[in-house]
Amino acid sequence: MTTASAETVVAPARARTAAGTAGVRRRQGFQHGGWFVAPFLALFALFVIWPLLRGLWLSFTDANISGDDANFVGLDNYREALRDDLMWDSLGHSAYFTLLVVPCITVLAFGLAMLAHHIERGAWLWRLCFFMPFLLPSTVAGNLWQWLFNPGTGMVNHVFGIDTPWLSDTSYAMLAVVICTLWWTVGFSFLLYLAALQGIPAHLYEAAKLDGANAWHRTVHITLPMLRNITGLVIALQILASLQVFDQAVVMMDFGPGPEDSTRTFVQFTLEEGFTAYRVGYASAISIIFFVLIAAVALGRMWLLRNREEGGR
Repeated sequence: MTTASAETVVAPARARTAAGTAGVRRRQGFQHGGWFVAPFLALFALFVIWPLLRGLWLSFTDANISGDDANFVGLDNYREALRDDLMWDSLGHSAYFTLLVVPCITVLAFGLAMLAHHIERGAWLWRLCFFMPFLLPSTVAGNLWQWLFNPGTGMVNHVFGIDTPWLSDTSYAMLAVVICTLWWTVGFSFLLYLAALQGIPAHLYEAAKLDGANAWHRTVHITLPMLRNITGLVIALQILASLQVFDQAVVMMDFGPGPEDSTRTFVQFTLEEGFTAYRVGYASAISIIFFVLIAAVALGRMWLLRNREEGGR
């Protein structure tokens, strides 16, 4: 047998051996990795998958909080929810809150990140001050701003010399919740922007300076394009979080729906139906509707991002 013939016979054998070895390694890696993932999967199934399936089943029943036997009612809860004006009003309040918060918090977080990124003396102190409110519990933030907006003793009216009924007027109640939310949550988006700014190569700015670009041109043509993905992430996260607003709005309004129900959000309406009206089945149907809405927003964000990436290739 010639040397060429021997190599022809040996090469496929080596390939099969290598493929078999790689397959064994993959199976062993999956087995070992599976043990590390198993605790998370168990908790995820217990606290996410099972409640979701349980809530889906309850949405087709007339279950109440007393624990009595629930009767199957089909789509009656969903039909009632779609005809419920109070549900649509609550959804409108959540959407209005989202439209106010998302643009403001995106611009504010970017501005604070730019400021903290370019400050040299005491940079750590500025970063701490911008991020610290995010570490506070929602009840603390809500109570703090409830006191600040108090028409009699609040600091806001006193400092600006105004007499605005922030928490008792429908024109200002939701705005007060928005201001509280901006102060409380901007630190998270600020941190994302700050980390992204630190990842932009310095030689891009140096080359732009050599070409005569001023600070504005460098921001528009270098900084903003390099932060495009982070901006998309911030907007998506803020939309999802703002649609689920509940804590600060309830605390600031003394656990009520605000003046003329102007701050009753979708989550608050769901809890009221489930734990105040004791209609667990109806509240579950509303929750499923809200889940579908949130999922649609998340999937829409993923679809837009994928199309943008494919278009840029």
